[in-house]
Amino acid sequence: MESIVAAFSLVLGTATPGGGFPVYGAAFTEVLNAQEPRLRIEARNTKGSAENVPLLEAGKLDLGLVAGEFASATMAKPDTKLRIVAAMYSSPGLFIVKGDSPVRSIQDLKGKPVVLGTQGSGITVLGRTVLDSLGIEINPIVLEKAADGPPMLLDGRAAALWGAGVGWPAFGALAKQGGRFMAPNSSEIELILKKNPQLQAVTLPARSYAGQDAPIPSVGSWSFVFAKPDLPEQAGYLLARAIHQAEAKLAAKLEQARETTMANTLAAAPRPELLHPGVRRYLAEAGIR
Repeated sequence: MESIVAAFSLVLGTATPGGGFPVYGAAFTEVLNAQEPRLRIEARNTKGSAENVPLLEAGKLDLGLVAGEFASATMAKPDTKLRIVAAMYSSPGLFIVKGDSPVRSIQDLKGKPVVLGTQGSGITVLGRTVLDSLGIEINPIVLEKAADGPPMLLDGRAAALWGAGVGWPAFGALAKQGGRFMAPNSSEIELILKKNPQLQAVTLPARSYAGQDAPIPSVGSWSFVFAKPDLPEQAGYLLARAIHQAEAKLAAKLEQARETTMANTLAAAPRPELLHPGVRRYLAEAGIR
């Protein structure tokens, strides 16, 4: 029988208001706090992945949400001390334009103003990587707050807005107003992946947004919940168990959290040793292989 332990009070770093990370963080903390009374997780706004990684490394956050390319770069360091608690979701990168926009392809964005996202966001890095790989130079707009993006597209200050994944708030707002999605075509996807082996071919499921009836293939990567280097093993164990037991509740609470499962966490981890020791212990006990 498991011994009773003191409650763990944990701070989870998310990102700036208006983006996908604060929305995910709110659902994650609410569901896990309700699932496991020994966990008390508090979501805190940060500047995003670029800030969360050094804050975690310094022990100033207990947990942090880290997007695709930042996560891949962190995990590629042989001496990284950060460990995976959970895979959040895969993030297919896309542009959205107004429904009546003459822009029909990514190539049409050459020289045009495009909202890429906030300064510290891994999604912004992904957008730059996609455009650089295709040799497309734009007039990039980098935001202080993610919520500032949609008005720029609607009033004509931007020709397109970049984002990623299911439940991206800007996409949700713009799709309801007739926005149209654009992704790399098959040859562009092939070229991007050839130049960036850390990325994966990922697809936005059909009906993820209003008016989006077909799946949209693109490129992207997995985002993760990372733990600071010295997060206690028991805290990681309780987190993994709570996530596993609450997978259906998370999925019901937030569409993009449907991919937050311990099976996906194991599959998405580049190396087993990058999983937090408490998570590895729970996976073994639960028979997740």
